[in-house]
Amino acid sequence: MDEIREWIRSRNPSLTGDIGEDDDLIEARLIDSLDFLDFVYLLEEVSGSPIDLQQLSVDDFRTLGRIRKRFLPAE
Repeated sequence: MDEIREWIRSRNPSLTGDIGEDDDLIEARLIDSLDFLDFVYLLEEVSGSPIDLQQLSVDDFRTLGRIRKRFLPAE
């Protein structure tokens, strides 16, 4: 999750404080549509598995907790 947090921080330099497991990343605009494909690519690298874009829901990316559950189940 450290790589994911670092990626979010790199795209949001004004972000202060910790990114909690239940913080709504979409509502807070920490992940936006312009960066979405880069974020999916990062998740593929971190998880070591391809991600089928047709199987995705925006809710899969809403919080770090959901991202962990959906894409990093072994962690």
